[in-house]
Amino acid sequence: MPPKDLVPHIIERTPEYNEFIEELRAFHADRGTNFDPEPRVGTTHLDLLRVFKHIIANGGYDKVSDEKLAWRRMAQELGLYTNNEAATAFALKEKFYKNLAAYEIKKIHGKEPPPKDILEDVTAKGSGLLKRTRENFLRPTRNVSDSGISGDDATPTRERSTVDTPGSSARASRGLREAPPQRVIFQPDTGPTRQPRHASGHHQQSASPAHGTPGSQHLQHQAHLSTPSGHHQARGTPANVSVGPYNPNHGAVPSVIAGYNPRALTTIPIRPVDTPGNNPIAFSRAKLIHKIRQIQAGRLPRVPPGTYEGANIYIRCLNALRSDNPAERTYALHHWVRISFERGEKFRFEVFPGLDEGLVESALRVASLFYDVEWKVSWDPSAPLERDELDGVNGTSDILERIQRLTPKTVLDSIQTEEFSDEMLSVTEAVLTIRNMVTLPENAAYIANFPPIKDMICIIMSLPNRDIVVEAKHYSLDIAEHITPYMTLESDDPLYRTLLNQMDSDDRGVILTSLRALGRISMNLDAANRLGYVPPSVLQNITNWILLNDDEFTDACLDFLYQYTAVVKNVDSLLGAISGENLVYHLARLLSHGARKVHKEIILSPEKKLPPSDQIAPMPLQLRDELLKLKEPERVNRWVKCFFDHDPDSFVTQIAAWQAYNGAFAESLRQAGLPATAPADFIRSCSQIYQNSTPQVLARGDAQQKFIIGSMRARKNPFSIDGREYVRCTWGAKDPPKDGCGAYFLDRKEMFKHIAETHLGTKPDDQGRYANEEKAFRCLWPACSRFNKPTTLRFIDFARHLNVHIGLVWPTPPSEPRVAAKKPRRDWIVPAKTMTVTYEETQTMRDEKNPNGPPQATGIPLSAVLVLRNIARNISKTDAEDELLKENEATGEPGGWKERLFRPLMPRLFEVMAENRALAPYMASLLDLIHE
Repeated sequence: MPPKDLVPHIIERTPEYNEFIEELRAFHADRGTNFDPEPRVGTTHLDLLRVFKHIIANGGYDKVSDEKLAWRRMAQELGLYTNNEAATAFALKEKFYKNLAAYEIKKIHGKEPPPKDILEDVTAKGSGLLKRTRENFLRPTRNVSDSGISGDDATPTRERSTVDTPGSSARASRGLREAPPQRVIFQPDTGPTRQPRHASGHHQQSASPAHGTPGSQHLQHQAHLSTPSGHHQARGTPANVSVGPYNPNHGAVPSVIAGYNPRALTTIPIRPVDTPGNNPIAFSRAKLIHKIRQIQAGRLPRVPPGTYEGANIYIRCLNALRSDNPAERTYALHHWVRISFERGEKFRFEVFPGLDEGLVESALRVASLFYDVEWKVSWDPSAPLERDELDGVNGTSDILERIQRLTPKTVLDSIQTEEFSDEMLSVTEAVLTIRNMVTLPENAAYIANFPPIKDMICIIMSLPNRDIVVEAKHYSLDIAEHITPYMTLESDDPLYRTLLNQMDSDDRGVILTSLRALGRISMNLDAANRLGYVPPSVLQNITNWILLNDDEFTDACLDFLYQYTAVVKNVDSLLGAISGENLVYHLARLLSHGARKVHKEIILSPEKKLPPSDQIAPMPLQLRDELLKLKEPERVNRWVKCFFDHDPDSFVTQIAAWQAYNGAFAESLRQAGLPATAPADFIRSCSQIYQNSTPQVLARGDAQQKFIIGSMRARKNPFSIDGREYVRCTWGAKDPPKDGCGAYFLDRKEMFKHIAETHLGTKPDDQGRYANEEKAFRCLWPACSRFNKPTTLRFIDFARHLNVHIGLVWPTPPSEPRVAAKKPRRDWIVPAKTMTVTYEETQTMRDEKNPNGPPQATGIPLSAVLVLRNIARNISKTDAEDELLKENEATGEPGGWKERLFRPLMPRLFEVMAENRALAPYMASLLDLIHE
């Protein structure tokens, strides 16, 4: 069980996740590799963004792979829980290796990933991806004895010698170690130096390697055959070396043997012989033919006494089911339930002839418990049916009328006899066995062509409403749900009428299963499901049920309406039974069922940095007075923070910084009699303010060197000691070559007072109010085209215009000094231009045929738009459309049913098409049908 403190691994489809997946898909497309956006580890789909961030936070693929058991820890921290930790860890490693390893090397480490033939095309063994090349990477070769399933390096097998010495056994076990070669003690020849003439001649004759006589070859062959085949002969000893006792006359050969002339060798023809080992198919076929011939001859293979155990469990249960012994039937049904549940995927009707008949006959015995009848199945189509007989060939067309004519028995739910309970249990087990078997499509298609199954369902569903038959009824409806896709039911079919009658039930399960069975009629056949003659009460109930807060119920109702509205005649009946306006309104409401609003920010232009400049802002008088109160090197530190910002990609020249500082304080320090700071001390103090802001030498191609201070950028406007930004007065910059006034202010009121008094020549009175006199004013603010020429107007009107310029200089109201000091505004960064898009997401799923494609719409919203599309397509072909057009001609109103149903909903339909990407193709088709 997973720990409670860890969050389970689920995919969070945030805008960041979607952008990451699209970037990965484009990366793999450029690389030419396969990409799985939602790989699976066990039964869990991986969130690649979460996995990527977690692995990168722990050092990346190489570092995690080098640490022992680190991938197991990664799987636990990511919320991947399985019974096999090793398999889960390797699966996580493999998914990261296939989908994210190359992306990590490219984006995180800034290197070119290895080619795919040595990365994605090979297994995820080992690590060292950053240093992998074709030269240092050895492609793994799989041996027969390798076992790379676990992901570990395979253990190398011991190499065996390919040369077999004489006398060695070729069938020796692989696991036994070989005996070391035996040593042969050298034995010198101590015989006489002069050999007999015939012996020396023979020795010379046998010593020639390729010109020996047949007799000598035969002797060598006999010597080889006479050598024992045990392990006593030395393994590395040559065949012509004797290891026996010493014989001084070993070169002497008798004359009889020397004169022997062997016969020529005769070639023996070899013919292949079939054996069970080299041709098992032929032997199994011959065995089967032999058994069939024995059965046809009426003879069974003889079995030794005491060894025959009888028929297997399947044959015994089948025979017991067809017997008249209640105990045998009970035994058989008990085992059939277990077999159908445990081996449902291999348990088929066609393998056991008569099983379907036996189960249906057992289920039909339920009628005798509630009515005075015992149903029997007649297999003679020409014979007339009796009162208690069912047509097993064509089905009983009047089964419902027969049931209505039956006389019911008095049955109590609370008290039953033992025989009644046992028989009811057998009926339930028979129906349950059929229900378990029809879950296999092959069994459902098989029994759909068995007519008594429809009679059985009609009989069970027509039983009185008692608690003891509820289970059997639900099993019968499950059977109908699985077999109706393989049936074609007309409107007068008893099974079709029985399913429609269940719409009046107050049991949710009965209604839900009946709706599914009706909606799936002939789904797997070429015939259309027409669903004719549905009562108006049923249509009204279905319209009411889609208002319930029950997704399963709503989905079943929409599936039924989709099949029902596909027929023009049914749409005509629908408009006559219910209010079409209410139905279409609620269907349009369901287009956003379960939807969530998603806000996505689209970047129109990325963030930009202005190029750095050596022009340092002038010193405001107020700031200079405050800095003069400080001592060195604190004054230098404060001055750097006020006039420079930290930027790792920029720099400022040392001479420009020193000239700006010296020009601001040299005269004031001289008048105060204080010593000036030395340039070396100034540079040293400047390099201690920001990170990596060290003095450097910038070499250029023209052999010039620049002495700079790195990671610093001059501010456009200086900052005060408490972190507030000064704003410069630019009045008068419109007339070149003027650069404007140049005075700095911390408050907009001070700037307005400065412009009014200094530039406009208007003085306030003792109470600080200005005279509202009328005279000619001209605006000299940069880029202002309002009052280019002197214009006569009152001062209050020009003051409003002036406040507009001043307000734009401070885009946000001034905040407290502490808040402003925490996040100073970086005026050298041009923010990105973005646009926020809001769209709607409903239930979707991946296309199995194209998993890398866009998600496809599914669920209730898709069913709702399909029903609306059927109504829009067929409503103009109905008789109700003609009647409405005649009424509108008399009253002068335009349009027909399309105008009445869809015109009020057009804004909503266009909104869904614009915001819901998955439903957009279906909505476009719907709007086309509406405007036809």
